[in-house]
Amino acid sequence: MSVKFKMLLVLFLVIVLTSSVVDARLFEDKNSAVMLQGFHWESHKSNSWWKILQAKASEIGKSGFSFIWFPPSSQAASDEGYLPNRLFNQVSLYGNTDELKAAIAAFHKAGVKVLADIVINHRVGTKEWADFKDPEWGPDSVCGDDEWPWAKGNKDTGIRYSAARDIDHTKEYVQKSIIKWMKWLKSDIGYDGWRYDFIKGYDGKYVEMYNKATSPYCAVGEFWDNLDLNNPDPHRQRICDWIDSTNASCGTFDFTTKGVLQKAVRDREYWRLKDSKGKPVGLIGWWSEAAFTFLDNHDTGPSPGGGQNHWPFPSDRIMEGYAYILTHPGIPCVYWTHYFDWNHGKEIKPLILLRKKLKINSKSKVKIMVADSGKYGAIIDDKLAVRIGYGDWGPGYEWDIALVGHNYAVWVKSPRKSTGK
Repeated sequence: MSVKFKMLLVLFLVIVLTSSVVDARLFEDKNSAVMLQGFHWESHKSNSWWKILQAKASEIGKSGFSFIWFPPSSQAASDEGYLPNRLFNQVSLYGNTDELKAAIAAFHKAGVKVLADIVINHRVGTKEWADFKDPEWGPDSVCGDDEWPWAKGNKDTGIRYSAARDIDHTKEYVQKSIIKWMKWLKSDIGYDGWRYDFIKGYDGKYVEMYNKATSPYCAVGEFWDNLDLNNPDPHRQRICDWIDSTNASCGTFDFTTKGVLQKAVRDREYWRLKDSKGKPVGLIGWWSEAAFTFLDNHDTGPSPGGGQNHWPFPSDRIMEGYAYILTHPGIPCVYWTHYFDWNHGKEIKPLILLRKKLKINSKSKVKIMVADSGKYGAIIDDKLAVRIGYGDWGPGYEWDIALVGHNYAVWVKSPRKSTGK
């Protein structure tokens, strides 16, 4: 074997092994990870949301959640944290720094990882439009096509965001500053991974850069785009294109599945859940290990006392939705309001625990058995079967009923019946 061939072989093995480690960590494709969104739009109105989270940590861990997504913890001009100004200042309306650290520590003790909400597409000044402090950036950190007339940066690499200054990620000092902050969030505050806000606002290659520099346990982005329910393929293709732009270093929330699923259950159009090739119609049908499925979040759904409620899942069909996403591939994300405030946790928890017991995971295989105007039925990994809808369907004699609720049922393969004993 020549020296040159040996060197090439070593280089190939390093690339393969490194890629495998990154994929396993970011997409959790070798287990049955489930995420909890640990807040809603009105959470900042509590006395200390971090204390509320800390008190729930043990319960959340025992419920089978693998990681939890925290709200933005940096100081911000907006109550909810999505207009950040001083990134390193971790005092917000959710609580102070010590309370934040205590909450994260409680989740780590419960075996749950914690994701920080990373808002880096845009930023506001401390007192004015762009007087950036902590860290301090100049006018060249603002994209040149921003509304601020004194912006001196390059053109935006994504779509513009008018509520704040669009940050120029092409600037090397901005990149280094963001990486320093994110590393500090891990080392000093205790975060394990990232939920990237408004990822359409900047090129995905910068997400790849930040992930490579910070080695998150998990990373997921918010790619919320217009969806044509009668032709969802272009929508999920745009999501796949963005994942590709990050070199597959970051997953995304599966807005395609959310939109089609809520249309299907609301209007009794379960046939929508099967695409022309017989696969699930959302991102989970094309790239399931990178798909974070969900029904609602702080933007789309309701919160106690109101909330944004921009695109809510039908409130009387919530458990149909969870029966679907918690039995299917992808990484399911449960909304705090549904689990705690609406008291659906008593039905969601058994679904999570069954998913973990059977090792249904982000790359599980789905065989759709029926999808019509009244029902949807599927078998996953030949271990679990699920039906949602009004119609009657069952997987057959070899299956035992495991969970039943309003308009849904779940079965598991019976070892006794399948062996004839």
